[in-house]
Amino acid sequence: MSSDYTPETGSPVLVTGGNGYIASWLVKKLLDRGFDVHATVRNPQDNHKVGHLLKMAESAKGKLTLFKADLLDPGSFDEAMAGCKLVFHTASPFISRHIKDPKSQLIDPAKLGTENVLQAANRTESVERVVLTSSVAAIYGDARDMMDQGKSCFTEQDWNTTSTETHQPYCYSKLVAEKLAWEINQQQDRWKLVVINPGLVFGPALSNSTQSESISVLKDFGSGIMLTGAPKLEFGVVDVRDVAEAHVLAGIKAEASGRHILVSTSKTYLQLAKILRSKFGSKYPFPRNQLPKFMVLLSAPFLGLDKGFVRNNMGYSLAFDNSYSKQDLGMEYTPIETTITEHFEQQLNDGIVKRR
Repeated sequence: MSSDYTPETGSPVLVTGGNGYIASWLVKKLLDRGFDVHATVRNPQDNHKVGHLLKMAESAKGKLTLFKADLLDPGSFDEAMAGCKLVFHTASPFISRHIKDPKSQLIDPAKLGTENVLQAANRTESVERVVLTSSVAAIYGDARDMMDQGKSCFTEQDWNTTSTETHQPYCYSKLVAEKLAWEINQQQDRWKLVVINPGLVFGPALSNSTQSESISVLKDFGSGIMLTGAPKLEFGVVDVRDVAEAHVLAGIKAEASGRHILVSTSKTYLQLAKILRSKFGSKYPFPRNQLPKFMVLLSAPFLGLDKGFVRNNMGYSLAFDNSYSKQDLGMEYTPIETTITEHFEQQLNDGIVKRR
């Protein structure tokens, strides 16, 4: 693209998995900017899953069209992609607990979904740019990697070298999908690939049918499951609205290129709990103490946590360099205090956590 992409160019943009947690905000931002959006979903007739998209489109500048598509069906994205210059591929499973079959639950959908969408881009002459939702999970596997590799922080030059199909399979699925995307991109010269690598995403959802790991974390805080203490686990965290905005900027900024770490800061469970306690008081069972590692290892199976994950992540610090996202995309980050407060308030309003 020789200049910034604007709605005036007249072609629609595609968002895969359009009713997802990040994708819903992306669709909203695109519609509000005046883009006509083609969004793929599993079932366009399922009002519980897509009703919020249809409602937001009613008052938006742009027009929304829903298409049925399946990540595992090679031809199912062609119709939705027809005429699009810009494609956002956000659809990918996010499961990190109670995984029974990593290959079928995570790796195949992530890899085959990416392949099917990008091969559709190869067949669609109008496509000029693809923005891929990857993850910091493609950059590192375990928090201890930072220490083992002698780093003070992770950057876009880093790749996850420690995850496998059996250890950290979610991280492995993101790694495999992103590497495949770059391979497919490099085999042609018509469309450009820009990648977004978010950390753990928090912030209010646009639909109460949304599933995400951060919703599970806040639900655990509110339910009292961590009342006796929280594991000393640190995460790179970011606001869902910032992640959606980064996708838009990656799509419309002519010079945008490469991978982009999207992390506003790193926080432990206890630090997040402290923020929530300062906003909501002590009536909620937010954790106050750190659990010893041996206790977490003993209770790991009941929490749906893998013991290898606990060993390689608990007690290790984690840091990310987000300067490239600021430089290349012009990103400004929402304070995590705002993000997590608004997210927990929504869980109270939706009844996910009982108001006290």
